[in-house]
This record gives sequence, structure tokens and C-alpha cells, in this order.
Amino acid sequence: MDPDKHPGTRPAAWYEGLTDGPDAPWAGRPLPDQDISYRTLSYEVDGRIARITFDRPEHGNAITADTPIELAHAVERADLDPRVHGMVVSGRGKGFCGGYDLSIFAENSVDLGVGTHETTGTVLDPAMQAANHNPWGTWDPMVDYAMMSRFNRGFASLLHANKPTVAKLHGFAVAGGTDIALYADQIICADDTKIGYPPTRVWGVPAAGMWAHRLGDQRAKRLLFTGDCLSGKQAEEWGLAVEAPPADLLDERTEALLERIARMPVNQLIMAKLALNSALLAQGVQNSGMISTVFDGISRHTREGYAFQLRAATAGFRAAVRERDEPYGDWKRGQFNHPENQ
Repeated sequence: MDPDKHPGTRPAAWYEGLTDGPDAPWAGRPLPDQDISYRTLSYEVDGRIARITFDRPEHGNAITADTPIELAHAVERADLDPRVHGMVVSGRGKGFCGGYDLSIFAENSVDLGVGTHETTGTVLDPAMQAANHNPWGTWDPMVDYAMMSRFNRGFASLLHANKPTVAKLHGFAVAGGTDIALYADQIICADDTKIGYPPTRVWGVPAAGMWAHRLGDQRAKRLLFTGDCLSGKQAEEWGLAVEAPPADLLDERTEALLERIARMPVNQLIMAKLALNSALLAQGVQNSGMISTVFDGISRHTREGYAFQLRAATAGFRAAVRERDEPYGDWKRGQFNHPENQ
């Protein structure tokens, strides 16, 4: 190091990034590979922020077999990139994520379309998973768990990433979409966002198991005993979101938050997250996820679960969901530009 150009000669040199400044460890090194594309999301590095955006707006960014694999891959890219100080996950179109596309199993269709990833002949084989949801057959709970636990593991990459993760929610973040959002370190949402897990009424348990960890016991039970949803404003009031601005200010407020996070040195961010995560993990996050994932499978294979599935196969998935939600008075509010809303 040039003794005349040491960090003490530059104002606030501690805010220089790992690729900036004359003594930056990655100064002059080539950028990581940028020529990677995904089926369900897009990825870009903008300054010090990695932007991961679910990109199936015509399907409400519904979760496919690709989603957890690609999300975990994108998170790892951001974690390893020395330019990146934090990452934000959002959704393109009318909402963040409408959840899983469960019509395949509920309507007994084996054509999963997107998301092979060399799974043929494995426990993740779409045809085998569809067969394992046959109400006239024998259910193997561990084949079910093999599938759902891997979805959960991919979404949990947001929690286990070294660097801060922010979920930016708008429109809707429901059902499986909350399994993703609740793993983020920070949630910021538009005040009119719909957030919740309606499938807990029948045929679903939140596999991530994060509700009590994020909201506390009573408030989590208030939502999961009814399947009711929160507005973005209520999410802020309940402590689920750090901020819930009006929808037209969501971009501005999110960028302000990201800018403040990104100014911090990467190592300070990592140390703060590891220290705080140690308390969260001590609460039993991993056990909660395991138990909730098992119960999610069970809920789809109870007498009531089979009744829902057979009704969906007979009358159509949308009709079954309408009959599930109409007694609670929120069917119309649950209609997004998304084929299944699960």
C-alpha cells in the first residue's frame, strides 16, 4: 500500500466497496458471469443491489418447480458477488406472487409443463408427484416431503443468505407467496397489498412455518385459524412489514431503504445479519419449517383435503376455491389475474 494513499487520507474510506478505491481487494478483477437466464425470474445487479424479479406476470408469478431452484441460485450469485451489498425480491405485473399452481394436483393433471430440471425418474418426477396426490391411491408422506421440503429449502435461501434480503410486495402475496416473503430479512409493501394464507381453510398449511416467528403466537394464530388476510397497512401495524407506503410511493420508499442498506460495508451487514439470525434460529425456525412442511402434506390427504381435491377435479379448481372462500366473505377480493390463486 502506498503510504501516501492509505485509507486515512480519504474521507470515509470505510464506505468504499470491495471493488472501489485504490486498495479494494477486487479492484480490477473481472465481473462474475452475467450470461445466465432463468425461466421464472430475472436477475440484474444495479450498483450495489441485486434485483431478483419474479417474471411470470401472466400467471400471477405462480410458483413452479423451477422457482425455488432459480431463486436459490440467484441468491447465491448475489451472495458471492463482491459488488452486491444487498438484494431485493419483487414481482413483475399485478402482484408479488399468488402462490403455487396447485391445479395440477387438484385436477389430477400430470402435465406440469415448466420445470423438469432432470427430475424424471426421481422423487421429484412431476408424474410421480401427481400420482402421489391420487385420492384413490396410497399416499407416501415422505415422497410428498421430499418435494415440499426442497421448495421450502430454496425459499429459505433468503433467510440463510449472508447478505440482507428485502421483499418488496405489491398487489398480492398470498398462500405459497408468503412462504417466500416471510423468509426475507425486511418486508416493505404497498398499503393495499393482500397478504395471507387462505388455503389454511382446507388443503394447505404454510410450509415455511414462519408466521409465529414473524408475528408472534396470537397474531399468527389469528390468521391461520381463519385463513384471513392482512392489508399491507395492517402488516406494518402488526410488525410484519417495516413500511407500507401508498402504492404509488412503493418504488420510491423501497429505493430509499435499499440505498441506506447498500451504503453499509458488506462485512458489517453480514456480521449484523449473522448475529440477529442466531436469535431467530434459536427460536426453532428449522424445526418449524420441517413440521409445517409435513403437516402441509397431511392437509392435502385428509378426508376434507380429498373432498376439496375431488371437487376441484369435478367442478374445476376455481370453483372449489370459490366455495372454500365464499363463507368467509373474501372470494371476490381474492381474485387476481392468475389462473389458480393458490
